[in-house]
Amino acid sequence: MSSDVTTTTVRIWSGLAVRGAFEGGIIADYEARTGNRIAVEWLPTTLIMERARDDGAVDILVGIRESVDQLIADGRIDPATRVEVAHSRLGLAVAGGAAHPPIATLDEFRNSLLAARSIAYSRAGASGIHFETVIEQLGIAAEVRSRATVIPAGFTAEKLVTGEADLAVQQVSELLVVPGIELVGKFPEALQKVSSFSAGVMPGSKNRAAAEAFLASLNDPRFHAAYRDSGVDPAV
Repeated sequence: MSSDVTTTTVRIWSGLAVRGAFEGGIIADYEARTGNRIAVEWLPTTLIMERARDDGAVDILVGIRESVDQLIADGRIDPATRVEVAHSRLGLAVAGGAAHPPIATLDEFRNSLLAARSIAYSRAGASGIHFETVIEQLGIAAEVRSRATVIPAGFTAEKLVTGEADLAVQQVSELLVVPGIELVGKFPEALQKVSSFSAGVMPGSKNRAAAEAFLASLNDPRFHAAYRDSGVDPAV
């Protein structure tokens, strides 16, 4: 790229679930093709919703479908730019080398949660919000909360590596980002919540063309493997 070409930086606030796929080739491909730069801040859903009031602070918002629906209704995302990105499921992880507790049935899942010394989850993210519903449904909310390792944001599996927890709950894609952990498996289907992620451009974006070009690349079949390898399914 010649020195007289101005580089555009497309700024994004995004949920963590798509991080593996974005960093597994999608961002690098866009930057190589366009000469533009992508700068992402990875945030839980609740923080994206709070920050979205600051129109123009970033170009693109990526979040769970229901949140994007609300952001469009509130005028925080231009509906003409909306793109469906990926589908994500919840899972459990343990530290590398640790025993994998049985979680295939509802009874096994419930008993393994009760047997855990501490379970790491984030109340601010979509996974933690749903997990709160699950432990209420299973009738073990008080027991789990009394020993939980709750984080405000970030990757819950990091608490496995530090030894602060022996089970971590999050989107499978978010768990797999952390080295030194092992995925036990996904939640039983009766307790599962599939989170579909969408993206769109904020009306106040100063880099609309560059932002739309990035969104246009997200469903390219070349990146389907990157989504699956990171623990999510491509939207198309």
